[in-house]
Amino acid sequence: MRVTSKSALINVMARAAEKAGRGLIRDFGEVEHLQVSRKGPADFVSQADLRAERMLREELAKVRPDFGFLMEESGESPGRGSERWIVDPLDGTTNFLHGIPHWAVSIAAERDGEIIAGVVYDAAKDELFWAERGGGAFVNDRRLRVAARRDLPSTLIGTGIPFLGVGDHPKYLASLARVMAQTAGVRRNGAAALDLCWVAAGRFDGFWEYGLKPWDVAAGMLIVREAGGFVTEIGGGANPVFGGSVIAANDHLMKPLTALILGT
Repeated sequence: MRVTSKSALINVMARAAEKAGRGLIRDFGEVEHLQVSRKGPADFVSQADLRAERMLREELAKVRPDFGFLMEESGESPGRGSERWIVDPLDGTTNFLHGIPHWAVSIAAERDGEIIAGVVYDAAKDELFWAERGGGAFVNDRRLRVAARRDLPSTLIGTGIPFLGVGDHPKYLASLARVMAQTAGVRRNGAAALDLCWVAAGRFDGFWEYGLKPWDVAAGMLIVREAGGFVTEIGGGANPVFGGSVIAANDHLMKPLTALILGT
């Protein structure tokens, strides 16, 4: 199924994400010249992140001046109402800095604590994933639907490895071993927002990761849900945006995949 029009809100988000993406593509071609600093173990920020974040703030504030912001690099800025943008200007920075074309711009719109719209732009592939609450999920103009597989042995599962000092690595590695033993394969692509979109597109049958921040999850979570999938905190919490962990899958796989990850 194809769609011919986007809402005004999605158009605002898409234009900002695509403009930031074009700037990032230019930086991606000259990545060896970027200044890079370290925020923590294996956690980097580059000139490209900072330029993209400044541009996104300017573009979004210009058309929605009352919205607040929650952004990866500059933190939280309250708005004049109950709406705010949750923004990751460059999800997958480490991939970007190593010349790996798996990274994205992620923007979510939140109202009264609920995510109402999400856009994730994969500039390297020119794929714009987007969803508005109650309106379905799309990539460019094509409708998305999660994969329909029901049996774990045939599934391909995505994951992310938590940063040192953030997650319990022995616990994570034990869960990884269990999932590897019971599925067709596990992939670690390194960009959670985009990996969630791959669940929405049916490329991954499921995804899990610990140690996440709201900007990693907010847009991708809505896109998965609007594609017919389920997203929760690992262990069942209802708000993965602020819970620090996420598991996503279709309704048939959610329970057995969660049990496998938790070892229950």
